[in-house]
Amino acid sequence: MSTDPGSPQDKGSVEEKAGEVLELPAASRTTAIALDELELVYAFIYARVGNRPDAEDLTQQVAMKAIPRLRQGAPASAIRGYLFATARSVLGAFWSTRLGLSEAELHEDLAMAIPAGPPSEEPAERARRILAGLSDNYRRVLELRFLHGYSLKEVAAEMRSTVGAVKVMQLRALRAAAKVRLDG
Repeated sequence: MSTDPGSPQDKGSVEEKAGEVLELPAASRTTAIALDELELVYAFIYARVGNRPDAEDLTQQVAMKAIPRLRQGAPASAIRGYLFATARSVLGAFWSTRLGLSEAELHEDLAMAIPAGPPSEEPAERARRILAGLSDNYRRVLELRFLHGYSLKEVAAEMRSTVGAVKVMQLRALRAAAKVRLDG
């Protein structure tokens, strides 16, 4: 082995002379695209957590999980999609840990968070008529879930039942509500 600093065997050594440029292998095209997209991922995460340190940590987790798994030669849209899917997964785990809820219950609660518009009497009256056409158990489960915003766990506790039974009852209640005739 040669000790000449300019020899090809010595290019990657740690003992470089001052002023010499260390040549690192170029990042793959896929990794370069992913790194460019991380700014958008950071903005996406920041909009959902609201503070910089958490957003930075979560973006780093996305990068650590997603970049090694990217398929070489994948189109930019597929890379972006995978990064955002990973970001949603990381956010789900973050909020699940932060709020002490399972991810399934978290998704369920997010689906219910619909911004309220100006109140109108017509939809409220229609809902009352539909609920009046249901059996007591079906009416109670729908009232607790959708009018009072209870989680499945809370409804199960209130009705002295299991979460699984409440899910089934809710599905059946929604199907029954869809069949209620309002025209007569």
